[in-house]
Amino acid sequence: MNSFANLRQQLRLPVVGSPMFIASGPELVKAQCQAGIVGSFPTLNARPASMLTDWLDEITESNAAFTAANPDRPAAPFAVNFIVHRSNNRLEEDLAEVVRHQVPIVITSLGAREEVNEAVHSYGGVVLHDVINNRFAHKAIEKGADGVIAVAAGAGGHAGALSPFALVQEIRTWFDGPLLLSGAIAHGRSILAALAAGADYAYVGSAFLSTTEANVVEDYKQMIVSSAADDIVYSNYFTGVKGNYLRGSITASGLDPENLPESDPTKMDFGNRDKPDSKAWKDIWGSGQGIGVLGATTTTAELVDNLAAQFEQAKKELSTRMG
Repeated sequence: MNSFANLRQQLRLPVVGSPMFIASGPELVKAQCQAGIVGSFPTLNARPASMLTDWLDEITESNAAFTAANPDRPAAPFAVNFIVHRSNNRLEEDLAEVVRHQVPIVITSLGAREEVNEAVHSYGGVVLHDVINNRFAHKAIEKGADGVIAVAAGAGGHAGALSPFALVQEIRTWFDGPLLLSGAIAHGRSILAALAAGADYAYVGSAFLSTTEANVVEDYKQMIVSSAADDIVYSNYFTGVKGNYLRGSITASGLDPENLPESDPTKMDFGNRDKPDSKAWKDIWGSGQGIGVLGATTTTAELVDNLAAQFEQAKKELSTRMG
C-alpha cells in the first residue's frame, strides 16, 4: 500500500483541494496539481459516466507533460471523490475506471465501504474518508480507510458543526495516521493553524470557487468574493444533509434563508443535474465561511501563490510572537 509519508515533499503547500460538486473539473484539477497542491474532483461531475475516462486521461497526461517540462517542480498527485451512499448508482462503474487508471488518492464521502477501500488498495492507492465527528472517524479506519478528513464547522457544502479544535484533538487521541482538516480555510495563516491544531494537511475548497478554472457561472464567483462569514447559511433543506450555502443564492431562488424548513434526511438528493427541479448545487450555491478574505477573482496559480506567501509570512510572525 502507498503511504502519505512522502506526499509533503511533493507539494508546494500542505494542501489538498477539496472536490466540489459541479465546480471541480479537469481544468481546476490540472491547475491545482500544477500549482503544487493536490487537486480533486467528484466522479459524479463527469457526465455522462463515459466522460470519466476522458477526464482521467486528460488529467494524467497533462500532469505528466507538465512534470516532464518542469522536473524541478513536478505536478502534485490528484484525487477523485466517491459518494458511496446507496443513492450513487454509478459507484461500481466509476470505481472500475479509477482502478484501471490507478488514481493515487481516493476520497470517500457519505458512508465507508470496505470493498471500495480494498479495490483502491489493490493497486497501491490511498483512501481518505471525510467525517464530521469522532465516531465516524473510528468507523472509517475500522473499515480500512488510510486517513480521515475532519470536516469541521464552517466548511463549504456538506459540513459538520464541531469546532475544528475539538474534532482534531479527539481524533488525535487514538489516530496518528493521515489527518486533513476542513473548515473556513482560505488564507495561508489558516493552513498553518490547521497544522498547529494537529492536522497533516489543510483541505481547501471554497477559495477555489473564485478562480477562473472553477466550472461555475461568473455570478457565483462574484458572490464568493463579495461575501463573508455572515453570508453563509447552514441547512439540510436542499439535500437532506446539513451544509453551508451562500445566502444570496438562496434569496435569488425565491426562498427565505431565515425560514428554511427541515428536510427529510432519508430522501437525500446530492444535486442530480439530470433532474430539472434539482436546485443544489446548480441554483443554491455552496460555500464555506472563510471566503471573506478573498476579495477578488484570480487564477488558481495566483491563488496558490497568495496562499504560499501568506503561509510563509504567518510562520515568520508566529516565530516572532513566540520569541
